[in-house]
Amino acid sequence: MKKVLAITGPTAVGKTALSIYLAEKFNGEIVSGDSMQVYRQLDIGTAKVTEQEKKSIPHYLIDCREITESYSAADFQCEGRKYIEEITAKGKLPIIVGGTGLYIQALLYDFQLGGQNEPETSAIREKYEEYAENNSNEALWQLLKEKDLKAAEVIHFNNRKKVIRALEVFETTGYSITSPKEKPKPVYDYFLIGLETEREILYERINQRVELMMEQGLLREAKLMDQNRSVQAAQGIGYKEFFPYFDQQLQLEEAVGQVKQNSRRYAKRQLTWFKNRMTAHWIDLVMHPEKLPDLERSVAQWLDQ
Repeated sequence: MKKVLAITGPTAVGKTALSIYLAEKFNGEIVSGDSMQVYRQLDIGTAKVTEQEKKSIPHYLIDCREITESYSAADFQCEGRKYIEEITAKGKLPIIVGGTGLYIQALLYDFQLGGQNEPETSAIREKYEEYAENNSNEALWQLLKEKDLKAAEVIHFNNRKKVIRALEVFETTGYSITSPKEKPKPVYDYFLIGLETEREILYERINQRVELMMEQGLLREAKLMDQNRSVQAAQGIGYKEFFPYFDQQLQLEEAVGQVKQNSRRYAKRQLTWFKNRMTAHWIDLVMHPEKLPDLERSVAQWLDQ
């Protein structure tokens, strides 16, 4: 199997810096595994890597969608695997970096995602498309909630394509799309690095990052999304919290506080997700940067196997 290095962990824990460092050390190229960094014009709120930070390391799956487009785990799985093939063919190491757990798992394992073309599923899809048109995306999502609560909890109601796919899977198999019948198998020989740090330290880093984002112009991006509230990207943390402020229902300081709070909660969910779902080499480089050489040696040994 092809070798793939992956770096994950909660927001604001140093994934970008480590990925570039290891890409320089091990002749790597980087594929973003973040569900929001695919969108053009959303740079600050998504903590997108800057040209200066890249140090000329090629990056993929950044700025590849308009803010009005949807993006799914199936899209990422397909496009991410294409880049892994291309990077490997160049004799370089693919490095996947991001905190969107479902995306990383879907890429590294043989999950069956995306639409099907069988007559049965096509008829089901058309039925639910019609239901959404006649009612609403939220009404469609309520149907999913009644049938498959697990899927509804992780799929936003405006992501009609994904809601319908989850309904298709449940109706044709009787299983939730989040709980496949067979245990998925790894597609690659991967080495997964999980970055973490002490909870209080992480939360303080998140708060500081939000303050820096405000200084850099986060409000401008939020205003852009305020004009496109119905799209999938508008639900990203760092944007939706400002909508009540634009509606004059909230003070700016309160909206910023909401961004910080939601970012902290998301970081907690990210850590829980990865620790429950995937086996990673966990390391705290924030408090213990002296452990980096040990990590390098572990990666080098894995590459030599």
